[in-house]
Amino acid sequence: MNSKAFQACYPDDLSHCYGCGTNNPEGHQLKSYWSGEKTIAHFTPEPYHTAIPGFVYGGLIASLIDCHGTGSASAMAYQCEDREMGSSPALRFVTAALNINYLAPTPQAVELELIGTFVEVKERKIIVEVTVSAKGVTCAKGTVIAVKMPTTMAVK
Repeated sequence: MNSKAFQACYPDDLSHCYGCGTNNPEGHQLKSYWSGEKTIAHFTPEPYHTAIPGFVYGGLIASLIDCHGTGSASAMAYQCEDREMGSSPALRFVTAALNINYLAPTPQAVELELIGTFVEVKERKIIVEVTVSAKGVTCAKGTVIAVKMPTTMAVK
């Protein structure tokens, strides 16, 4: 596993995401890494991420899948261009579609593991399947269709 998170390589003006932005102290601060040909992230939900006592709110799971998927897409785009992550111009991806299947209740106070697998890789579109597990039990699976961030979204 690489020691530097994908999200740590985003330029400051593109690091404000609630789920993974290093410049958003109120957010989740999700950190994603390479793990062989797949990607990995870990996250431990806080007590306020509750749906019902003892179980995690599904919206949190969706946001983790979303951010791990787009971060993974960015990392793959850099790899495809044989460039170091964080080099200019920035290769950032945003979500075009997100599909989540909740397979088992996600327990509270347990570290979650997210594994990203690449389904399709094109220059402007990357599809990532993300599995969320708790203590070895698959709780959710999601598919993120990530597209290269339009220039109209760049901070001016």
